[in-house]
Amino acid sequence: LMKIEIPFPNPKAALVAYRALVVDPPPPRSTVNIKFFVRDNLIIAEFSPASDKTEPNSLSQLKKLRIAVSSWLELVFLTCETMAIMEDALDGLFVNIAHQCPNGIQGLLEAFFGFLARRTDFYYGSTESAAKKLVLDNFKKYKDVATTRREREREEMKEKDEREKRRRAEKAEEALRKNAEKAAEAAGVVIEEVFDEPSANGEQPTEVEVKEDKVPTASEKPEPKPVKIGPLEEGEEEDEADKDKLKPNEGNGGDLPNYRWVQTLGDVDLYIPTKLPTRIKSRQVTVQFKRKHLKIAIGGNTILDGPLYNEIKTEECSWILEDGLEVVVHLEKINKMEWWSRIVDGEPEINTKRVQPENSKLGDLDGETRSMVEKMMYDQQQKQLGRPTSEEQKKQEMLKKFMDAHPEMDFSKCKFG
Repeated sequence: LMKIEIPFPNPKAALVAYRALVVDPPPPRSTVNIKFFVRDNLIIAEFSPASDKTEPNSLSQLKKLRIAVSSWLELVFLTCETMAIMEDALDGLFVNIAHQCPNGIQGLLEAFFGFLARRTDFYYGSTESAAKKLVLDNFKKYKDVATTRREREREEMKEKDEREKRRRAEKAEEALRKNAEKAAEAAGVVIEEVFDEPSANGEQPTEVEVKEDKVPTASEKPEPKPVKIGPLEEGEEEDEADKDKLKPNEGNGGDLPNYRWVQTLGDVDLYIPTKLPTRIKSRQVTVQFKRKHLKIAIGGNTILDGPLYNEIKTEECSWILEDGLEVVVHLEKINKMEWWSRIVDGEPEINTKRVQPENSKLGDLDGETRSMVEKMMYDQQQKQLGRPTSEEQKKQEMLKKFMDAHPEMDFSKCKFG
């Protein structure tokens, strides 16, 4: 069980936000149960696995909980943004009225004073001076409230901007340094730090010497080195069709130039660096999920766009932008009994025969699914060793029992397919 508490300025503000969330709740998920309620000035949300069969601390379940929490928090933040001040239970009503009134504040005031004229005795129930004084007193009262809030927001925004500038500067400096190193490496330039002997006054002069390697001619240039599979284990043989496939990484996926992906039997995660010297915004990222198609673009540069290896549950898929520098995409498989060799058609494939089953977290699976997966793993291992599979062994045992039960029959001339 994962619990999150979100504090609000006062109980009324929490109640307004809670009512908005009840009217427009988060979409239901097949893998995670979400329960939220209000207590004093807190909105409390509880996230729990939808199935009792799944271990709550499993890696796969933690990923799904994280996605559900992130989605729910985005909905809460969006709700808070629509609440102008969150100081009164009527703010939600006033926000709706303001959206319907033309001319902004002027339209809202005209609607309010028109209501006073039509439905109350505000204009004639007392003297004109008393009515004006009431309006001015409230204006002065809430002017001070608004001024204080504005100053506080400016200070917070200033501090946030300063922190963000420092953080961006550090990230940009690091990214530019890495890009410069890559560019120098591609151009055949090696940067070496050379230290001279100490001078008489004890100072240690430092120079940076740039050495340029000889650039080979077109005929001397070596062929680009494709990413090949790792060395074969002793006594292991590889099919001819698998020789050009990549060796799976530690996450049973692939490490490619533009992205890295890992997988379990149930899902796939992609990690896509932006490769830009500055942080980007979510609006610069495009991710489109379809049952059998995936498109990912960053800043107008298409990373993936094509038919998927197999179908996915679009309602369980999601993506996030981490620190403005990396896009993380989560795909939920429909068929949870196979390993993917690629993400989309046309991408380099991994050799699924080299997938490490222990990384698939068999403990996350229910009993029936786990037994089926273990059977598949056993059969795959038997085939690689040239031995009979579990089904073939069962048939051989049945045949042996039949032959033992009928010794009068001669099976020496029988051919078994």
